[in-house]
This record gives sequence, structure tokens and C-alpha cells, in this order.
Amino acid sequence: MKIKGLRWWIIGLIGVSTVINYIDRSAINIMWPYIYKEFGIADANNKEALAYITTFFMFAYAVGQTVTGKMMDAIGTRLGMSISIACWSVSIALHAVARSLTSFSIFRALLGVSEAGNWPGATKSNAEWFPARERAIAQGIFGAGASLGGVVAAPIIAGLYLSFGWRGTFVGIGVLGFLWIIPWLWVNKATPDKHAWITKEEQDHILDAADEKVVAMDTRVYSWTELLQFKNTWGIITSRFFIDPVWWMFLTWLPTFLKEQFQFDIKQVGAFAWLPYLFAAIGGLLGGFYSSTLIKYGMPAVKARKRAITIGCVLMLLSLCATVFYLDHLKEQVDLALVLIGTTLFGFQFLINNLQTLPSDYFNGKNVGTVSGMGGTAAVAGTIIITLLVPVITKTGYSSFFILGAVMVPASWLCISFIASKKKI
Repeated sequence: MKIKGLRWWIIGLIGVSTVINYIDRSAINIMWPYIYKEFGIADANNKEALAYITTFFMFAYAVGQTVTGKMMDAIGTRLGMSISIACWSVSIALHAVARSLTSFSIFRALLGVSEAGNWPGATKSNAEWFPARERAIAQGIFGAGASLGGVVAAPIIAGLYLSFGWRGTFVGIGVLGFLWIIPWLWVNKATPDKHAWITKEEQDHILDAADEKVVAMDTRVYSWTELLQFKNTWGIITSRFFIDPVWWMFLTWLPTFLKEQFQFDIKQVGAFAWLPYLFAAIGGLLGGFYSSTLIKYGMPAVKARKRAITIGCVLMLLSLCATVFYLDHLKEQVDLALVLIGTTLFGFQFLINNLQTLPSDYFNGKNVGTVSGMGGTAAVAGTIIITLLVPVITKTGYSSFFILGAVMVPASWLCISFIASKKKI
């Protein structure tokens, strides 16, 4: 049996895994403003408690990014992705038996370690199945899964919560990952050079593309310490340290913001919180198509990615500044607030898929997953710092929240623009 366009089936499945990933990680953020009192937490301390739980998740996620990146390089994406999603599905289901802030934090840490594998696994699979000129499109497809997860998470989780309670919700979404493993193992039987279902034309397109000069098996595998000696590694690490926390600020705190700023109940969160993530999903797809089109017409891959990153940063900065300027007026205009936040997330996804693709442009072979994981770890480190700051800076309002995001964006752009070398390693 031969399947045309097999690589698109592979990246499509990774996109679905990313949707599941975001449904699972979003569940507690959506339900927390309505369940924290069950754990004896006072109104004044609920944001600190959520920050505490999220920090446990992020510490584990930081470790998981680097460890699972190395795992993907060692055992391959087929088995590595299966292990990752099985473990995180068990972890999210265990949330149903949490009885305290401590047990919630332990289960969040287990979830963080295992969920981290989705990103280095996806980036490595992208490098295996797509030539450089198509990678940003592929990255955009699975990156759109993150945004689509945000779109469907709010209404799904709100519906499950209202029907089965918060414990039943965690069990229900835990089943999704195990259902995903079945088609993944069936379709992704081998790499493109060995897959029995791939057509000769597609195999040649992937393996013999004009922009792929280096055979992965002949590439030197660097240690983490050796990779840190390269400027390109530091460009990726520092830029993600600054830019990723902006996404996580909204992923973690948007339901709380809507409750405090607009007095939303969980039905209203389910009805409205998906809109910014729809903007993000469109941004992710357009960002990938934009850079891939530039590459198609002859622009070097790295230059095309950086141009897309610049556009995304400009959109984020403008929308964040506009939100700060109009924040006092937004209390009566929830639609405008959601559109401005949506534009911020559009810009983020427009750029992030290109930023996440750079490891496969800068590095060859079995170094891609490792560098991607290191960038993910740096992203989480920045997010932990910001997560702990948010309860402090939002005690009297959310202006500082949006100002902080606006400061992070140009810092990231400067890092990725000026910490780099042209040599592929």
C-alpha cells in the first residue's frame, strides 16, 4: 500500500497531539477560578495558589524539554512521542484524585515532564519528514494545534465541568491521549527512508531536496555543553526565554482576567475565551505559509524565518501597547479586549513556529531535537519567573501585566536578530 502525501498525515497527527496537549494543560486554568474554594483557599490567595501550582508544572516542563529532546534523538519520534503522550494522559487523569494544593502540584509536575516531549518530538519529526522550504508550513500546522487546543479547550472543559464536575473532567480528557496513540503507531511505522507506504516521488522530495545537502547519519552528535559553545544555540535559547512567557501569561491567566475584569462565570468563559486562540491558530498557519513562500522564491530559510519573526513581534507589540492604553475603557468592551488579546496571540503564533523551526535550519541530524529541547527549557525558565510575578503585579489591576508583555517582545527580537552565525552546524 502506498499513500500520497504521507508526510502531511504525520504532521496532521502531531497537530492533533498538540490539541490534546493544550486541552490537558488548560483544564486547571479554566476551572481554577471556580474550584479553589474547595481546597480552603481564600479569595485573596487564589492567584498565588495557581501560580504555585503552575510553577511546579513549569519546573518539571523545563526539565522535560531538555530530557525528552535527548530522548527523541536517542529512540526516535515514533516511540518517543508515544511514551510522552501516554505518560501525560495518565498524569492529567490523576488530577481527579487530588485532595490538596500539594497533591495538585505533584500531579502538575508529572504532567509537565511528560507534556514537554511534544515540542522537541514535533520539531524533530518535522526535520525528518519535510525539506527546509516546507518546514515552517509543517511547524505552523502543529503549532496551530496549540491554538486550536485553546479554541476547543474552553467550551469542552466548561461543558464537562458543568456535566460531570472537575474530577470527571480530568478523567475524561485523560482518555484522549491513549486514543491518539493507535493511529500514530499505525501510520508512523518508520522514517521516510524506510517507510513501506511512502511513494518514491515523496521520498525523493524529502530526502533528495536541493536544500538538503547533509545526510543525518554522517552528522556529528554534540553534547549539551558543546552545543552551548555556538552562537546559534544562544540565539534560540535567549529569544525563547523572553517571548514564550507572553503566550503562557494568557494561557494561564486569561480565565482569571475575564472573571476579575468582566465578572465572567464559567459558562461565559467557555463562550468567549476561545476567540483569542482562533486568532492564534490563523496566525500560526499564516506565519508558516509566509516564510515558506519567501523560501520558495529564493530567500534563504533563516532570513525568511527572521522576517516572519519580525512581523510577529511588531503585531504583538502594537496590540499589547494598545491594550495598555485602552484598558480602563475595556471594562465595558469585552469584544475589543478579546480582539486585542487575539491580535497579540496571532502575532505570537505567526512568529513562534518560525522560531521553533530554526534549530533544524541551524543544526543537522541528531542535534535538532536536543537544541529544540534546550530552547524549550529556556522558554519555561522565563515563564516561571513571569508566573510568579503576575499575582504581585495584578493586585490593583492588569496594566502592569500588559506592560510586562510589551517589554518582553523587543527583548526577544533583539536576541534572535543579533545572536547568530550563518554557518550550519
